[in-house]
Amino acid sequence: MKRSSLGLMAGVLAAGLAIGPASAQAPGLPEYLANISGNTPSNPSDIATRDLLQLDIGMFSLYDRASSIYRRNILAKHPIILAMFTNEGGRLMLYRPGQTPIDAPKVPKVYQILKSTGHSTMAISQVVIPSVNNKADKRWIAPMAAYRVQMKTALDGLDASNDIQADWKPVVKEILTNNVAYMDACLSKGEVTLEDLTAFGKKQAANIKLIINWAASTQVKHWMGVMDEWSAMLGPDLAKTYAASNTIYVARQNNVLFSVLAQYFGADAINDRLMLIETMGFTTTPDEMLVSMTRIIGDRSVGELFFGNYHIMDYELMGGDGRKTIIAEMQKRGKQPVLPPAVPFGSKQWPTLITTGPGPTSLDDLK
Repeated sequence: MKRSSLGLMAGVLAAGLAIGPASAQAPGLPEYLANISGNTPSNPSDIATRDLLQLDIGMFSLYDRASSIYRRNILAKHPIILAMFTNEGGRLMLYRPGQTPIDAPKVPKVYQILKSTGHSTMAISQVVIPSVNNKADKRWIAPMAAYRVQMKTALDGLDASNDIQADWKPVVKEILTNNVAYMDACLSKGEVTLEDLTAFGKKQAANIKLIINWAASTQVKHWMGVMDEWSAMLGPDLAKTYAASNTIYVARQNNVLFSVLAQYFGADAINDRLMLIETMGFTTTPDEMLVSMTRIIGDRSVGELFFGNYHIMDYELMGGDGRKTIIAEMQKRGKQPVLPPAVPFGSKQWPTLITTGPGPTSLDDLK
């Protein structure tokens, strides 16, 4: 086959076209094939645009290949700590060059008991709120009755649990007892009233705040004990260790795992070696965390290469020009833009809300 014929065939295949007219269709096909056979007409502009857009799609496979190389190289040179959210109070893993990863001991089970108790109370509100003050709505009855069985079973077995301190049991028992009483009252009346629901919330609030305090203290003390051990194990290598914690939107502020890590990494490591990575789900896998972390670190080298700044790729590259355009467009409209202060690349600020202002900032501030 001649060279020109090869070039023609390659062009035809790349364009997704058969030789002949763009709308050509093989003759003699049965009807069930005829309506879907043939080629969609294309023009040079469509083909050129598609080829240009394909460059961005192809970029991802190149990034994936580079990321796997970055990951191997980083793990070979730097310790890494992953702090991942779980329903058990978190999971911490330590990776050291050339050694088997260490999975830290879990938070004491009392943390889960306290968390489950608090969540069970709030879950009741989720059952009844859609039907509050709507006597004709009975959709809440079946889920309430089913959950009431689980609640009573947990209450009846509480004293047998050895995973909760004896002096904490009375508060947990009171919360569960109040839960059962409220559920019984609703089921007996056959309706959910705002008055009863509000009274239930107020009755439980003080004890819920108390077990939140116990759960948080248990979690923090456990992980600080782990970090004490790991810091001593790493010694001077802690100064070149990377760490990351994952978070969803509502857990960004006062993120417990990130806050614990910050005590050992120091303020200068924040947004540099210590990262808070937002995710869509409560939980994530170690592999997903490593992929995200190594992508961030790898992109920093790209930023230095092209723009002479190591941290610029931590920020939305179009954000600066987008900001300028927003300001200009708002001026055209005679309005003031609503934008945060511009912060320098590589800022060591806490990666969550840090601006002070009026209003409560903790459960203790609420009246």
